[in-house]
Amino acid sequence: MSQEPRSVAVQLETSLMSSAVIAYKSEGSGHVEISGNGNSYQQTFSRLPHRTPMDMQFENIGFTASLGCRKGNKKILHELNGRFLPRQLIAIMGPSGAGKSTLLDILSGYRITNVSGSVMLNGEERDLNSFRRLSCYITQEDRLQSLLTVYENMKIAADLKLGEHVSTKEKTDIIDEILVTLRLSDHGNTRAERLSGGQRKRLSIALELIANPLFLFLDEPTTGLDSSSCTQCVSLLKLLARQGRTIVCTIHQPSASLFRMFDHVYVLSQGLCLYQGSTQQLVPYLQQLQLPCPKYHNPADYVIELACEEHGKEKVERMVEETDNGRNLNWFKSLDPITASTTAVEPMIRLADPKPSTKKDSRRGLQETSQWNQLKVLLRRGYIKSKRDKTLTRLRIVVNIVVALMLGALFYGEGNEGSRVLDNYNLLFACLIHNMMTPMMITILTFPSEMSVLQKEHFNRWYSLKSYYISITIVDIPVTVVSCFLFVILVYLISGQPTDMTRFNMFFVISLYIVYVAMSFGLLIGALFNVVNGTFLGPTISVPVMMFAGFGVNLQDMPSYLKWGTHISYLRYGLEGYISAIYGYGREILDCVELYCHYKFPDTFLHEIAMTGDQFWKDVIALSIILVALRILTYFLLRWKLRAVR
Repeated sequence: MSQEPRSVAVQLETSLMSSAVIAYKSEGSGHVEISGNGNSYQQTFSRLPHRTPMDMQFENIGFTASLGCRKGNKKILHELNGRFLPRQLIAIMGPSGAGKSTLLDILSGYRITNVSGSVMLNGEERDLNSFRRLSCYITQEDRLQSLLTVYENMKIAADLKLGEHVSTKEKTDIIDEILVTLRLSDHGNTRAERLSGGQRKRLSIALELIANPLFLFLDEPTTGLDSSSCTQCVSLLKLLARQGRTIVCTIHQPSASLFRMFDHVYVLSQGLCLYQGSTQQLVPYLQQLQLPCPKYHNPADYVIELACEEHGKEKVERMVEETDNGRNLNWFKSLDPITASTTAVEPMIRLADPKPSTKKDSRRGLQETSQWNQLKVLLRRGYIKSKRDKTLTRLRIVVNIVVALMLGALFYGEGNEGSRVLDNYNLLFACLIHNMMTPMMITILTFPSEMSVLQKEHFNRWYSLKSYYISITIVDIPVTVVSCFLFVILVYLISGQPTDMTRFNMFFVISLYIVYVAMSFGLLIGALFNVVNGTFLGPTISVPVMMFAGFGVNLQDMPSYLKWGTHISYLRYGLEGYISAIYGYGREILDCVELYCHYKFPDTFLHEIAMTGDQFWKDVIALSIILVALRILTYFLLRWKLRAVR
């Protein structure tokens, strides 16, 4: 989109009790100078939106939330109406529980279930898929890849959000300009986990600016920031709005100076609209309703007090009636910072889209790059994370080595001793439990945090779920194989298991299968539940899996009505595979240092535990089926979860 050069100055009152002034000077090139309270700095951002600014209007927006089983439903939003003009920085305000975040979710397209009403762009019904290509949603929590540096986060985002036709130099120039504009260039080599709250918020915005969206939706962007960081954040949003974007934020209770920086405010109370219009017109609006704002009182604080019914419920009803629940547009009249003239809201016009959607776009999906490119970028990101992750990589390897040394020392040299077969049997089961619990619990503890990042990035069209799922499966292979191999070789050699390469390979294969099945099980739990519930459910569900393994109770002694459990317990196939590797397939007579060794002949032991010792390949096939089934089930549950939250 091209813009004629223009320069305007807009003075905003920063405090009702002081004379400090913030001045904005804007030009078509994207240059903005912000000064106030003796401080001054310049921002230059040349990336203007490629599409014509769009007018958003919504009518009769309602939302009903379920309160749970047998508790009924609750109406959150009551047929709201409103209009958001382009080039505006818009605040949705209201007390806690007023429906601010819900309205923002609906307008951004993040929430689509149990929603009534319509959202229009330039007078036409919004197509959600097309709109998602024009917009981005920045959550209240800064969901960042904490192990990546600022520049690495930006590089990954650029490779995913910019088309493959964009050269590396162009991407670098775009990243550098965004980082300079958002004052993050000095922190390019700093990991996201070490950034301050304001820096993390700016990085969250920077990541989405790479795609140059026309609409930005931010859920409480100033929460948790100090006054200076809040001012910087809102000043940045003001700059982006002046370039032709529509920026909508929820904000709880801004200071007077912060409130005056917004162009438009939409006030909610219990899902009803109390006011919509210019921030400068709020005080006259209240005056007309004979609800004058006290002298030297922050209008934002006062309107929140009214919304909380601190001054009486009838005053809220009066405000809702005056605004006609958002239909009244009379209070849009204000000093327009673009034209520097007093204008009222204009009739809605229809503007042509210079880049209409094509059939090729619909076939490709919502993402900007191909599945193959997404996979390559996600694999690169996964490699960096694995290299730096102390829990999933270093600690995991160390734990496997330490546990292997402990078990090897405890059961030293028992693998070929006929008098200690039962002790060796205990060792095999201990190895089984370790290979199950360690990867499962690590996944349960770490994946829920990754899930929140996935929800944000997937909604903002960074990548498809398929590419993400394949990448996390591949990335974990090296660490899993190495840690499992170190554990197996140490335990196997120290405990004196048979020095037969074939038997060692069988033992290692079964161990690796158990690790992968357990990880898949942990991934399934981590995708559905939070850390607390997952930490409880993981070990709890593992108990019956161990019970059906055939260790405490022989498979032949299992009650008939419980035998079904042995067919779905992956530990049963793991234990049977271990026994086949160590004692099956014609194992020679064991050494015996005592006068009598009952289990000197391995077949005697196999008969006692009701195993034949020749089921290895059947166990491998069964574990393969369980692994594939769990992975497929987890993928569809993840897809359901991503849709369910909306």
